[in-house]
Amino acid sequence: MKDKDKGRWTLKDLPPEVRPRERLVRDGERSLSDAELLAIILRTGNQNETALELAQRLLYQFGGLHGLHQCSLSELAEVKGVGMAKACQIKAAMEIGRRTFETGRTEKVTIRSPSDVARLLMSEMRYLDREHLRAVLLSTRNTVIDVVTVSVGILNASLAHPRECFKEAIRQSAAAVIFVHNHPSGDPSPSPEDISLTQQLVDAGKLLGIEVLDHVIIGEGVFVSLKERGLML
Repeated sequence: MKDKDKGRWTLKDLPPEVRPRERLVRDGERSLSDAELLAIILRTGNQNETALELAQRLLYQFGGLHGLHQCSLSELAEVKGVGMAKACQIKAAMEIGRRTFETGRTEKVTIRSPSDVARLLMSEMRYLDREHLRAVLLSTRNTVIDVVTVSVGILNASLAHPRECFKEAIRQSAAAVIFVHNHPSGDPSPSPEDISLTQQLVDAGKLLGIEVLDHVIIGEGVFVSLKERGLML
C-alpha cells in the first residue's frame, strides 16, 4: 500500500514478517541480505518503489556493495529515486564500515604465515581496480604495527622506490616488513617485474636493517607468496 500522506512507498507498507528492520530485531543483522541492510539505511522509497526495491535496484545497477563503495557521491545522487540526501546516507554508512575495518584490523594481529597476511588484507584488496602496493609493518614478535599504502598504479621500480617503501617502516621503528600488492586481473601469478622489485626491496631492507619477510600478491580470492615460491633470494 502506498503512503498517501507522503506520496511514496515505505517499509511499513510491507508485511511485518518481511520488513528488514523487524527481521533484524528478530533474527539479527547477519541474517539480512545486502539489499535488506541497504533498505534500512535508505528508510524510505519513492513514489514507485519501496526502500527494499530501491536497494535492490541500486545493488544491481552498481554491481553490489563494492560498486556502491567505488561510485562517487554525485553519481549516486543522480540515480532516479535516490537524490542527495539518500546518497549521503549510503556513503556515510559505508565510510563508517571502512573506518571500523581500518581501526580494528591491526589490533594484536600476529603474522605467522602468508595466510595470515591474506586474511588481513584479502577482503579489501581483492576488489581494487588498480595495483596497490602496501607494507605490513611488524614488531620483533611479528605483531602488526601498521599497514600503509606505498604506491597506487602500475607496479614497477619507478613507482615503488625503496625509499618510499621503507619510509614508514623506518619512522615507526618496524623490525620487519611484508609487502603486499594486488593484481586487478584476479590472477596472483608473479610477473618478472614483481620478482625484480621484490629482490630490490630485499636488498634495500638488508642495508636498512629491516628484514623483508615476504611479498604476497592478492588475486580474486587467492594469493601467492613469493617466499613460498622460492622467488626471494
